[in-house]
Amino acid sequence: MGSCKSPHVVLLLYVLVCFVYQSFAIGVDTNQTAKLLVDASEASGRPISDTLFGIFFEEINHAGAGGLWAELVSNRGFEAGGPNVPSNIDPWSIIGTESSLIVSTDRSSFFDRNKVALRMEVLCDSQGANSCPDDGVGIYNPGFWGMNIEKGKNYSVVLYVRSSGSINVSVSLTGSDGLQKLAAASIIASGSEVSNWTKFKVMLDAQGTNPNSRLQLTTTRKGFIWFDQVSVMPLDTYKGHGFRKDLAEILEDLKPQFMRFPGGTFVEGEWLRNAFRWKETIGPWEERPGHFADVWMYWTDDGLGYFEFLQLAEDLGTLPIWVFNNGISRNDEVDTSSVLPFVQEALDGLEFARGNPNSTWGSLRAAMGHPEPFDLRYVAIGNEDCEKKNYRGNYLKFYSAIKCTYPDIKIISNCDGSSQKLDHPADLFDFHFYADDAKNMFSMAHHFDHTSRSGPKAFVSEYAVTTGSLLAALGEAGFLIGLEKNCDVVEMASYAPLFANDNGRNYWMQSLFNESSGATVFNATLQTNSSTNQVEQLLASAISWKNSENENSYLRIKIVNFGTDAVNLKIVVDGLELNSINLSESTKTVLTSNNPMDGNSFNDPKKVIPNRIPLEKAGKDGEDVEVAILPYSLTSIDFLIESS
Repeated sequence: MGSCKSPHVVLLLYVLVCFVYQSFAIGVDTNQTAKLLVDASEASGRPISDTLFGIFFEEINHAGAGGLWAELVSNRGFEAGGPNVPSNIDPWSIIGTESSLIVSTDRSSFFDRNKVALRMEVLCDSQGANSCPDDGVGIYNPGFWGMNIEKGKNYSVVLYVRSSGSINVSVSLTGSDGLQKLAAASIIASGSEVSNWTKFKVMLDAQGTNPNSRLQLTTTRKGFIWFDQVSVMPLDTYKGHGFRKDLAEILEDLKPQFMRFPGGTFVEGEWLRNAFRWKETIGPWEERPGHFADVWMYWTDDGLGYFEFLQLAEDLGTLPIWVFNNGISRNDEVDTSSVLPFVQEALDGLEFARGNPNSTWGSLRAAMGHPEPFDLRYVAIGNEDCEKKNYRGNYLKFYSAIKCTYPDIKIISNCDGSSQKLDHPADLFDFHFYADDAKNMFSMAHHFDHTSRSGPKAFVSEYAVTTGSLLAALGEAGFLIGLEKNCDVVEMASYAPLFANDNGRNYWMQSLFNESSGATVFNATLQTNSSTNQVEQLLASAISWKNSENENSYLRIKIVNFGTDAVNLKIVVDGLELNSINLSESTKTVLTSNNPMDGNSFNDPKKVIPNRIPLEKAGKDGEDVEVAILPYSLTSIDFLIESS
């Protein structure tokens, strides 16, 4: 997990997004040679799943709360300190001294599922011996490591207020010390207007920029004021649905074919009492109780809930894959004889997503603004629970109930079927692999070579080299080439985790695979006249794909060089019409760096990025091409195919 040092928490999609094609001069002095034989004939081609590459979103590293979800206030309902009062209000802090105000919490909230509210007793006044400071006293919230407020942008502030008398509350966005005023407005109301809980909405237009801002609620009027459910959201969000536009557009650029959510271990919880429960995350945001994600050790208000995940998948034009708890956490399990209430909760969740708008749970979806069903076709029963004693018994209860009511839904088992067949029914089996060493990941390219070609296909829903660098990305690229070549047994794959707080990893590597879903893979064989070791350091694949924007067809060849030596590679393509490759319109993209341990960061976001360079000249026959493959590199060549 990355450290939390960035004040704006601009979460990185494991390599910071600053894609700039640059010129790149290659000088290769090597005796290493190899040949890649590509059979691009129709008979050689095998279809790749339309859903091969997608994304996996887990609430980890504040990926949602403080990240993709655009809410700027942390602990907006004052519930993070627990249900008992007095409680910790962190990260809220006090503006003023003990002689000017007393801040505490009580259980007087208007909302039944989150009863804690903040109570502010203002001791000073606008005049007299104990007069308040000119800027007032009150509370402030720094958000998640500072709010990134930008000049010219509009922000919606929503809060609930109650008071024993009339109020004049300043609502402002300021710098981290409160001195720089970026935007401000006042809430003025009589005592009768706020004697009961009242919702206020304030629009703020930022007059300045500060990536380390905070929200302030201050007053100079003596009395008692209660605050609850305080929210700050930018008006300009992705498709108007509450997601940070910059991060959501990065996801869109990956062209994901599916989105697995909301975890991961987040779904399990260390204990079931802290597991993600979808029913607690729907409805008006003010009414959601939130929960402590005890696996990753932070509070989430669950503004990003089940409905929002489904909405995000729809907005991205991708298929949702819902992972739900099957009565098992990391430390406790529900016995199979008692699991039926959990089964019913999953069935209710499916009705919420897919049910008629007049159904019990479908009507709640419709009330939230989405009368049409979501396109939910996949569910995963649990996460990494196969070895738990009650998993198989629980799984079969879920499987039978879901197939009975929704026979079209594809069900994913937690048990690995890559080495031996499953002992229970499933449409897909889940496969996770993490490596500390990039070499170990690279060697996994052949893992599915001997998997049974009958039975459920693989969903590689989590894979990663846990240390971010170019070398790690190359190890993962080699693994993905292996998945492409085993497309007859691998249906889906996604990296984990999707977001981190800092330190880039492999976004750009993944971007070079985003045309593989739905493509056709061809037989591609590497030959070398050098040592066996060289062959083990090279991996290659060949696919055909069509550009949806211009309808052009391409033969894409990807080569990973995981070795220290450059290689002169001769590419021989058979099975195409003579002279059908238009070399002048073909391109070559290289991801590499001077040091394989290089990576991207906030300070140096362009250290490792893909570079598009001219394609080397063709051989005499017009169909063979010689290319220089740099050490520690991923090379992607797109040959434009023209039919006579």
